[in-house]
Amino acid sequence: MPYREGGHAPTQRPVPFHDGRRRPPPTGNPPGRRPAAPPPRRPRRKRHIGRWFLAILLALLALLVYGFVKLDGSLTRIDALTDYEDRVGNTAGTNWLLVGSDSRAGLSEEETSGLATGGEVGDPRTDTIILVHIPPSGRTTLVSLPRDSYVSIPGYGQDKLNAAFAFGGAPLLTQTVEVATGLRIDHYAEIGFAGFAGVVDALGGIDICVPQAIDDPLAGIDLPAGCQELKGPQALGFVRSRATALADIDRMNNQRLFLSALLEKATSPATLANPFALWPMATNVAGSLTVDKGDHIWDLARLAWALRGDTLATTVPVGGFTDTDSGNVLLWADPDAGRFFEALADGDPIPADLAGE
Repeated sequence: MPYREGGHAPTQRPVPFHDGRRRPPPTGNPPGRRPAAPPPRRPRRKRHIGRWFLAILLALLALLVYGFVKLDGSLTRIDALTDYEDRVGNTAGTNWLLVGSDSRAGLSEEETSGLATGGEVGDPRTDTIILVHIPPSGRTTLVSLPRDSYVSIPGYGQDKLNAAFAFGGAPLLTQTVEVATGLRIDHYAEIGFAGFAGVVDALGGIDICVPQAIDDPLAGIDLPAGCQELKGPQALGFVRSRATALADIDRMNNQRLFLSALLEKATSPATLANPFALWPMATNVAGSLTVDKGDHIWDLARLAWALRGDTLATTVPVGGFTDTDSGNVLLWADPDAGRFFEALADGDPIPADLAGE
């Protein structure tokens, strides 16, 4: 433009230089904007806790499975429930035959003396025979079958019930019970002297209210009446002794008292929540039991669960005593015994006049 006096050159503004390359976006926040929140961090601690919890849970499950397999393998199995001609058909519910034998197997001379078992007595016999009936619904029933019950033993005629065990062991005993009661036996469990006392000692003893004083040198006990803690040898003597006014009748009642106290202690929270008490007790039980070849540790667990609730403990209706070639025997009441077992076979409650409550 031509020069003019007093004029001014136009204001020049700098133009930014561009070299054609892209620049990175400016750092920082534009004026007036709040700082951007940092990206959330992963909850590493929670993820680690979850992994540890899962690992511990899997380890516990593996330990539980291992325990069940080991305990199941510790059971002694025999062919106790055999088929025979005209065997009783299936009846309502589930029936167990529990047997306490006088076997001294596994006992040293010192243990035999300490348990007051009296040494070997020839063929094994049974001091305890209990029928456990678990109905489809309702109360579990424990029926004591007196060992001196006068019944028909297949192949041997009339004799005492425990003679069936001496003649033919568990198979003949279960067959005899089935024929006498009309109930099909589904499971069988037997324990001897050594295992009996060992289970009690594994639990640290059990608390029993002894209904009357018992002084029985043959059973190795001298117990006052009243509630007290019994160790293995004392508990064994308590369920074996007949040194009371009603002999076998009192003994059956004592056996049911013992079984109730044993289950109460074995299934108590203090035992179940303490692995140092639970495992020795479980291994002792499994190692001491003889069961049918089809029975498993989970069957025994279901039995224990059924017995820990509201149960009815009774005995077969008794009709009296008489002398026979087999000695003094106990007679079942007729027709009351028939009504008694018929109710169990049908899954019905035992008639109130026969329940013995």
